[in-house]
Amino acid sequence: MNAATTKTHDRADMPNVKITINKVGMDRPRAWLAAGFEDFRRATAVSLTYGMFWVGLSIAITAGAITLGYWYWLLPMIAGFMFVGPLVAVGAYGISRAIEEGRVPNLGDAFGSWRPHAGQLAMMGVMMMIFFLAWIRLATLLFALFFGFEVPSPATLYSSLLTTPEGLGMIAVGTAAGAVLAFGAFAISSVAIPTLMDQDLTFMEGIEASVRCVAGNFRPMLLWAVILTVCVLIGVLTFYIGLALILPVLGHATWHAYEDLVRFEPVEKQDS
Repeated sequence: MNAATTKTHDRADMPNVKITINKVGMDRPRAWLAAGFEDFRRATAVSLTYGMFWVGLSIAITAGAITLGYWYWLLPMIAGFMFVGPLVAVGAYGISRAIEEGRVPNLGDAFGSWRPHAGQLAMMGVMMMIFFLAWIRLATLLFALFFGFEVPSPATLYSSLLTTPEGLGMIAVGTAAGAVLAFGAFAISSVAIPTLMDQDLTFMEGIEASVRCVAGNFRPMLLWAVILTVCVLIGVLTFYIGLALILPVLGHATWHAYEDLVRFEPVEKQDS
């Protein structure tokens, strides 16, 4: 087992633990990705089923938006996927954990792994939705700033994005502002959800661990953020089909990133 998959802590319930962040090198993101592919290989049927579920849901949301005439929301919603991606990957974390425990993963591990820590994961979901809604609001304001309040036809809008100063300006400003928001969401969530699934901690402790991982390993984590973004973009550009593979692999890889980065040490209670 390579270093990316080596266990660094005991899974036994520990009411008092010290969270230690490991320093990693620039080679680790590639190792996490390789470990993610290995987990996908070992649990192909379950992982692919989980990925296809999200592909089907994405296609249904897109079709619904077009049918109801809300097609102009598609670009900001697709871009906003980066804010909810860590929550989407919960099932992949459960599959990877089952593999580590020596069990054959099943659909229960994929779709039910969140239940033991539902409350804290829900609070983490609220945090991510705040980022998502902030992005939607920002996208709305940028559209009004550059194009006004009148929504043009789909052909006019999408052609204008790349052929007019207004469109190029909106893309530039939106990309810069969106990148800041996305990195903020990444900073609080990079390992927070695996931490909450693996330990009996609060969502704020998970966020703290995540922020410390990013701050203490800024360059490797920045590279990891770029890898995640590029992979998701590839999945979207394949009309979501590529996400069937990409989502579970990235989820598995994130689980191994968490194990590589975060170490828990029991703290003995002091006698009063």
